[in-house]
Amino acid sequence: MKYLVMVQGTQADYDAMAGRPTRHAPAWTEVRLKAMYLCMSAINDDLAESGELLDAQGLAEPARTRLVARGADGETVITDDPYGETEAVMAGYWVVDCASLDRVTEIAERVTRCPGPEGLIDYPVVIRTVMDGADDAGAG
Repeated sequence: MKYLVMVQGTQADYDAMAGRPTRHAPAWTEVRLKAMYLCMSAINDDLAESGELLDAQGLAEPARTRLVARGADGETVITDDPYGETEAVMAGYWVVDCASLDRVTEIAERVTRCPGPEGLIDYPVVIRTVMDGADDAGAG
């Protein structure tokens, strides 16, 4: 079964990792940042070795987001930087092919243990099943 495993963050978190802490996100030291990246790399390596990893990417900061929607008048509405400093959005993801929900939950739990600075907000890791086809629509 394929799953999307998502980590979350805010613009304040990205700013703090870039050396600009706020009252919403503590400063990251270079040592903590390297430790977090090493942890994520080890997870990627282990998933690649087990054959479970299909894709993994970190995403750019929320300030670099663009939303494209249809307005009430039918015209296209484009909004750049639509998220506030503290609104959590997807910061990165893995697409994995695992034998079970229990297995992907083990992976997500490992992700929650990656190091960060003291006072870091612990966002939940989100697991979503990737649909295999139309037969999955609405399946419960």
